[in-house]
Amino acid sequence: MATIITVIKGDGIGPSIVDAAIQVLNKAGCDFCYEYADAGLVALEKTGQLLPHLTTDAITRNKIVLKGPLTTPIGEGFTSINVNLRQIFSLYANVRPVVSFVGTKARYENIDIITVRENTEGLYSGVGQFVSNDGEIAEATSIITRRASEQIVTFAYELALREKRRKVTIVHKANILKSTSGLFLKIAREIAKKYPSIETNEMIVDNACMQLVMNPHQFDVIVTTNLFGDIISDLCAGLVGGLGMAPGANIGKDYAIFEAVHGSAPDIAGKNIANPSSMILAAIQMLHHLQLTEPAERISRALRETILAGDRTTPDLGGSGSTTDFTHAVISRL
Repeated sequence: MATIITVIKGDGIGPSIVDAAIQVLNKAGCDFCYEYADAGLVALEKTGQLLPHLTTDAITRNKIVLKGPLTTPIGEGFTSINVNLRQIFSLYANVRPVVSFVGTKARYENIDIITVRENTEGLYSGVGQFVSNDGEIAEATSIITRRASEQIVTFAYELALREKRRKVTIVHKANILKSTSGLFLKIAREIAKKYPSIETNEMIVDNACMQLVMNPHQFDVIVTTNLFGDIISDLCAGLVGGLGMAPGANIGKDYAIFEAVHGSAPDIAGKNIANPSSMILAAIQMLHHLQLTEPAERISRALRETILAGDRTTPDLGGSGSTTDFTHAVISRL
Protein backbone atom coordinates (compact mmCIF):
# COMPACT_ATOMS: atom_id res chain seq x y z
CA MET A 1 0.00 0.00 0.00
CA ALA A 2 1.37 3.39 -1.00
CA THR A 3 2.41 5.84 1.71
CA ILE A 4 0.01 8.78 1.95
CA ILE A 5 1.68 12.18 2.35
CA THR A 6 -0.26 15.23 3.52
CA VAL A 7 0.75 18.13 1.25
CA ILE A 8 0.29 21.75 2.33
CA LYS A 9 1.18 23.93 -0.64
CA GLY A 10 1.16 27.12 1.40
CA ASP A 11 1.16 30.75 0.36
CA GLY A 12 3.02 32.94 -2.13
CA ILE A 13 5.62 30.86 -3.98
CA GLY A 14 4.60 27.78 -1.98
CA PRO A 15 2.38 26.12 -4.59
CA SER A 16 4.98 26.41 -7.37
CA ILE A 17 7.91 25.04 -5.36
CA VAL A 18 5.81 22.27 -3.79
CA ASP A 19 4.61 21.23 -7.26
CA ALA A 20 8.26 21.17 -8.37
CA ALA A 21 9.23 18.88 -5.49
CA ILE A 22 6.34 16.51 -6.18
CA GLN A 23 7.24 16.31 -9.89
CA VAL A 24 10.79 15.36 -8.88
CA LEU A 25 9.54 12.74 -6.39
CA ASN A 26 7.27 11.24 -9.03
CA LYS A 27 10.06 11.12 -11.63
CA ALA A 28 12.29 9.37 -9.07
CA GLY A 29 9.70 6.59 -8.85
CA CYS A 30 8.40 7.35 -5.36
CA ASP A 31 5.10 5.53 -4.95
CA PHE A 32 3.29 8.10 -2.81
CA CYS A 33 -0.33 9.15 -2.67
CA TYR A 34 -0.85 12.83 -1.86
CA GLU A 35 -3.67 14.28 0.22
CA TYR A 36 -3.77 18.05 -0.19
CA ALA A 37 -4.74 20.33 2.68
CA ASP A 38 -4.82 24.09 3.26
CA ALA A 39 -3.18 26.30 5.86
CA GLY A 40 -2.13 29.94 6.01
CA LEU A 41 -3.75 32.78 4.08
CA VAL A 42 -5.29 30.40 1.55
CA ALA A 43 -7.07 28.57 4.37
CA LEU A 44 -8.05 31.84 6.06
CA GLU A 45 -9.78 33.02 2.89
CA LYS A 46 -11.60 29.72 2.43
CA THR A 47 -12.53 28.84 6.02
CA GLY A 48 -11.80 31.82 8.25
CA GLN A 49 -9.09 29.77 9.98
CA LEU A 50 -5.32 29.74 9.43
CA LEU A 51 -5.13 26.08 10.44
CA PRO A 52 -8.47 24.33 9.77
CA HIS A 53 -9.50 21.14 11.56
CA LEU A 54 -9.62 19.31 8.21
CA THR A 55 -5.89 19.97 7.87
CA THR A 56 -4.94 18.83 11.36
CA ASP A 57 -7.15 15.76 10.85
CA ALA A 58 -5.26 14.92 7.64
CA ILE A 59 -1.92 15.25 9.44
CA THR A 60 -3.19 13.02 12.26
CA ARG A 61 -4.18 10.35 9.73
CA ASN A 62 -1.12 10.38 7.52
CA LYS A 63 1.63 11.42 9.98
CA ILE A 64 4.02 12.68 7.25
CA VAL A 65 3.70 16.19 5.81
CA LEU A 66 5.41 18.04 2.96
CA LYS A 67 4.79 21.74 3.55
CA GLY A 68 5.43 24.93 1.61
CA PRO A 69 5.94 28.31 3.31
CA LEU A 70 2.97 29.73 5.19
CA THR A 71 2.09 33.35 5.90
CA THR A 72 0.84 34.30 9.36
CA PRO A 73 -0.69 37.81 9.35
CA ILE A 74 1.42 40.17 11.45
CA GLY A 75 -0.38 41.34 14.57
CA GLU A 76 -4.18 41.08 14.66
CA GLY A 77 -3.98 38.40 17.37
CA PHE A 78 -2.77 35.63 15.04
CA THR A 79 -0.23 33.17 16.43
CA SER A 80 2.39 31.53 14.20
CA ILE A 81 0.99 28.57 12.25
CA ASN A 82 4.36 26.84 12.35
CA VAL A 83 4.55 27.18 16.14
CA ASN A 84 0.98 25.85 16.40
CA LEU A 85 1.83 22.80 14.27
CA ARG A 86 4.91 22.04 16.37
CA GLN A 87 2.94 22.23 19.60
CA ILE A 88 -0.16 20.34 18.41
CA PHE A 89 1.89 17.41 17.08
CA SER A 90 4.73 17.52 19.65
CA LEU A 91 7.33 18.11 16.94
CA TYR A 92 10.11 18.62 19.44
CA ALA A 93 13.11 18.45 17.07
CA ASN A 94 13.79 20.97 14.31
CA VAL A 95 16.53 19.55 12.08
CA ARG A 96 18.10 21.95 9.59
CA PRO A 97 21.05 20.68 7.54
CA VAL A 98 23.11 22.93 5.31
CA VAL A 99 25.44 21.51 2.66
CA SER A 100 27.54 23.34 0.08
CA PHE A 101 26.53 23.03 -3.58
CA VAL A 102 29.15 23.97 -6.15
CA GLY A 103 27.63 26.56 -8.47
CA THR A 104 25.78 28.67 -5.88
CA LYS A 105 26.93 32.15 -4.91
CA ALA A 106 27.95 30.92 -1.45
CA ARG A 107 30.98 32.46 0.26
CA TYR A 108 32.23 29.10 1.53
CA GLU A 109 32.85 25.62 0.14
CA ASN A 110 32.58 22.18 1.75
CA ILE A 111 30.12 23.22 4.46
CA ASP A 112 28.18 20.35 6.05
CA ILE A 113 26.46 21.37 9.30
CA ILE A 114 23.27 20.14 10.97
CA THR A 115 21.51 22.40 13.48
CA VAL A 116 19.25 20.53 15.91
CA ARG A 117 16.92 22.99 17.60
CA GLU A 118 14.51 22.36 20.47
CA ASN A 119 11.15 23.18 18.95
CA THR A 120 8.54 23.50 21.70
CA GLU A 121 9.89 25.54 24.63
CA GLY A 122 11.77 28.73 25.41
CA LEU A 123 10.59 32.13 24.23
CA TYR A 124 8.78 30.63 21.24
CA SER A 125 6.29 28.77 23.41
CA GLY A 126 4.24 31.96 23.76
CA VAL A 127 3.93 31.57 27.54
CA GLY A 128 3.54 34.72 29.62
CA GLN A 129 3.13 37.19 26.77
CA PHE A 130 2.09 40.50 28.33
CA VAL A 131 2.02 44.17 27.39
CA SER A 132 1.02 46.73 30.02
CA ASN A 133 -2.03 48.89 29.40
CA ASP A 134 0.12 51.98 28.96
CA GLY A 135 2.33 50.18 26.40
CA GLU A 136 5.46 50.85 28.44
CA ILE A 137 6.29 47.30 29.54
CA ALA A 138 6.31 44.02 27.62
CA GLU A 139 7.03 40.58 29.02
CA ALA A 140 7.50 37.03 27.73
CA THR A 141 8.36 33.98 29.78
CA SER A 142 11.00 31.43 28.78
CA ILE A 143 10.50 27.97 30.26
CA ILE A 144 13.07 25.19 29.87
CA THR A 145 12.34 21.70 31.23
CA ARG A 146 14.52 18.72 31.95
CA ARG A 147 12.28 16.45 29.87
CA ALA A 148 12.48 18.53 26.70
CA SER A 149 16.20 19.23 27.10
CA GLU A 150 17.01 15.55 27.57
CA GLN A 151 14.86 14.71 24.57
CA ILE A 152 16.48 17.17 22.16
CA VAL A 153 20.08 16.54 23.23
CA THR A 154 19.59 12.77 23.04
CA PHE A 155 18.07 13.24 19.57
CA ALA A 156 21.15 15.22 18.48
CA TYR A 157 23.61 12.58 19.68
CA GLU A 158 21.60 9.73 18.19
CA LEU A 159 21.50 11.62 14.89
CA ALA A 160 25.27 12.12 15.11
CA LEU A 161 25.77 8.37 15.62
CA ARG A 162 23.42 7.45 12.79
CA GLU A 163 24.97 9.93 10.36
CA LYS A 164 28.53 9.01 11.43
CA ARG A 165 29.21 12.56 12.58
CA ARG A 166 32.31 13.32 14.61
CA LYS A 167 31.30 16.17 16.92
CA VAL A 168 28.36 17.81 18.71
CA THR A 169 28.57 21.46 19.78
CA ILE A 170 26.26 22.48 22.63
CA VAL A 171 25.30 26.14 22.17
CA HIS A 172 24.02 28.07 25.19
CA LYS A 173 24.04 31.36 27.13
CA ALA A 174 24.47 29.89 30.61
CA ASN A 175 26.94 32.61 31.61
CA ILE A 176 24.05 35.12 31.70
CA LEU A 177 20.81 33.09 31.59
CA LYS A 178 21.93 30.97 34.53
CA SER A 179 18.52 29.43 35.23
CA THR A 180 17.11 28.52 31.80
CA SER A 181 20.21 28.16 29.64
CA GLY A 182 22.06 26.91 32.70
CA LEU A 183 19.64 24.01 33.09
CA PHE A 184 19.90 23.17 29.39
CA LEU A 185 23.70 23.10 29.56
CA LYS A 186 23.72 21.00 32.74
CA ILE A 187 21.43 18.40 31.17
CA ALA A 188 23.35 18.45 27.87
CA ARG A 189 26.56 17.66 29.74
CA GLU A 190 24.86 14.71 31.44
CA ILE A 191 23.64 13.33 28.10
CA ALA A 192 27.02 13.87 26.42
CA LYS A 193 28.70 11.50 28.88
CA LYS A 194 26.58 8.67 27.45
CA TYR A 195 28.18 9.15 24.01
CA PRO A 196 31.96 8.92 24.59
CA SER A 197 32.65 8.08 20.93
CA ILE A 198 31.44 11.55 19.86
CA GLU A 199 33.51 14.64 20.56
CA THR A 200 31.58 17.27 22.53
CA ASN A 201 32.30 20.94 22.91
CA GLU A 202 30.39 23.86 24.39
CA MET A 203 30.06 27.35 22.99
CA ILE A 204 28.32 30.51 24.17
CA VAL A 205 25.85 31.56 21.49
CA ASP A 206 27.43 34.91 20.59
CA ASN A 207 30.84 33.28 20.17
CA ALA A 208 29.22 30.46 18.16
CA CYS A 209 27.83 33.04 15.70
CA MET A 210 31.25 34.64 15.31
CA GLN A 211 32.98 31.28 14.92
CA LEU A 212 30.44 30.21 12.27
CA VAL A 213 31.44 33.22 10.20
CA MET A 214 35.20 32.96 10.82
CA ASN A 215 35.70 29.19 10.70
CA PRO A 216 32.48 27.29 9.92
CA HIS A 217 34.32 24.07 9.10
CA GLN A 218 34.91 23.41 12.81
CA PHE A 219 31.18 22.64 13.22
CA ASP A 220 29.43 19.35 12.56
CA VAL A 221 26.23 18.98 14.62
CA ILE A 222 24.95 21.91 16.70
CA VAL A 223 22.31 21.39 19.41
CA THR A 224 20.64 24.31 21.14
CA THR A 225 17.43 25.84 22.46
CA ASN A 226 14.56 27.26 20.43
CA LEU A 227 15.43 30.93 19.90
CA PHE A 228 19.17 30.38 19.48
CA GLY A 229 18.50 27.52 17.06
CA ASP A 230 16.27 29.69 14.90
CA ILE A 231 18.94 32.37 14.58
CA ILE A 232 21.89 30.00 14.14
CA SER A 233 20.16 27.86 11.51
CA ASP A 234 19.48 30.95 9.37
CA LEU A 235 23.10 32.03 9.80
CA CYS A 236 24.17 28.56 8.64
CA ALA A 237 21.91 28.87 5.59
CA GLY A 238 23.81 32.04 4.69
CA LEU A 239 27.03 30.02 4.56
CA VAL A 240 25.71 27.88 1.68
CA GLY A 241 23.94 30.51 -0.40
CA GLY A 242 20.85 31.48 1.58
CA LEU A 243 17.50 30.11 2.63
CA GLY A 244 16.80 28.94 -0.92
CA MET A 245 19.25 26.10 -0.24
CA ALA A 246 18.06 25.25 3.28
CA PRO A 247 15.41 22.62 4.12
CA GLY A 248 13.99 21.84 7.54
CA ALA A 249 12.36 18.90 9.29
CA ASN A 250 10.11 19.09 12.34
CA ILE A 251 10.17 15.68 13.96
CA GLY A 252 8.26 14.16 16.87
CA LYS A 253 7.59 10.68 18.14
CA ASP A 254 4.63 10.07 15.82
CA TYR A 255 4.63 12.88 13.25
CA ALA A 256 7.07 14.66 10.94
CA ILE A 257 6.72 17.81 8.82
CA PHE A 258 9.25 18.61 6.08
CA GLU A 259 9.40 22.15 4.77
CA ALA A 260 11.15 24.90 2.91
CA VAL A 261 12.35 27.14 5.72
CA HIS A 262 12.19 30.42 3.80
CA GLY A 263 9.13 32.65 3.67
CA SER A 264 6.34 32.80 1.14
CA ALA A 265 8.04 35.61 -0.86
CA PRO A 266 4.82 37.30 -2.05
CA ASP A 267 6.90 39.79 -4.07
CA ILE A 268 7.86 37.07 -6.56
CA ALA A 269 4.74 34.87 -6.29
CA GLY A 270 3.28 34.04 -9.69
CA LYS A 271 6.42 35.09 -11.55
CA ASN A 272 7.77 31.54 -11.98
CA ILE A 273 11.26 32.53 -10.83
CA ALA A 274 11.41 30.99 -7.32
CA ASN A 275 14.22 28.53 -6.61
CA PRO A 276 12.60 25.18 -5.64
CA SER A 277 15.84 23.75 -4.18
CA SER A 278 14.84 24.20 -0.53
CA MET A 279 11.60 22.30 -1.16
CA ILE A 280 13.36 19.57 -3.14
CA LEU A 281 15.91 19.23 -0.32
CA ALA A 282 13.03 18.97 2.17
CA ALA A 283 11.61 16.14 0.06
CA ILE A 284 15.03 14.45 0.21
CA GLN A 285 14.95 14.79 4.02
CA MET A 286 11.51 13.18 3.98
CA LEU A 287 12.79 10.25 1.92
CA HIS A 288 15.66 9.64 4.34
CA HIS A 289 13.18 9.76 7.23
CA LEU A 290 11.11 7.11 5.45
CA GLN A 291 14.32 5.09 4.89
CA LEU A 292 14.02 5.48 1.12
CA THR A 293 17.74 6.11 0.67
CA GLU A 294 18.11 5.17 -2.99
CA PRO A 295 15.69 7.74 -4.50
CA ALA A 296 16.91 10.34 -1.98
CA GLU A 297 20.48 9.95 -3.21
CA ARG A 298 19.45 10.01 -6.87
CA ILE A 299 17.49 13.24 -6.43
CA SER A 300 20.34 14.80 -4.46
CA ARG A 301 22.79 13.90 -7.21
CA ALA A 302 20.50 15.30 -9.92
CA LEU A 303 20.06 18.57 -8.01
CA ARG A 304 23.80 18.88 -7.40
CA GLU A 305 24.61 18.24 -11.08
CA THR A 306 22.02 20.77 -12.25
CA ILE A 307 23.39 23.55 -10.04
CA LEU A 308 26.99 22.70 -10.94
CA ALA A 309 26.18 22.88 -14.65
CA GLY A 310 24.19 26.09 -14.23
CA ASP A 311 21.56 24.37 -16.35
CA ARG A 312 18.40 26.51 -16.36
CA THR A 313 19.06 27.67 -12.79
CA THR A 314 16.95 30.45 -11.26
CA PRO A 315 18.15 34.07 -10.86
CA ASP A 316 19.20 33.66 -7.21
CA LEU A 317 21.62 30.94 -8.39
CA GLY A 318 23.05 33.19 -11.08
CA GLY A 319 20.95 31.83 -13.93
CA SER A 320 18.01 33.12 -15.92
CA GLY A 321 15.79 30.05 -15.81
CA SER A 322 12.28 29.80 -14.41
CA THR A 323 11.05 27.54 -11.63
CA THR A 324 9.63 25.28 -14.34
CA ASP A 325 12.88 25.26 -16.35
CA PHE A 326 14.97 24.45 -13.30
CA THR A 327 12.61 21.65 -12.25
CA HIS A 328 12.78 20.11 -15.74
CA ALA A 329 16.59 20.33 -15.63
CA VAL A 330 16.63 18.30 -12.40
CA ILE A 331 14.08 15.83 -13.79
CA SER A 332 16.12 15.35 -16.97
CA ARG A 333 18.99 14.05 -14.81
CA LEU A 334 16.76 11.48 -13.15
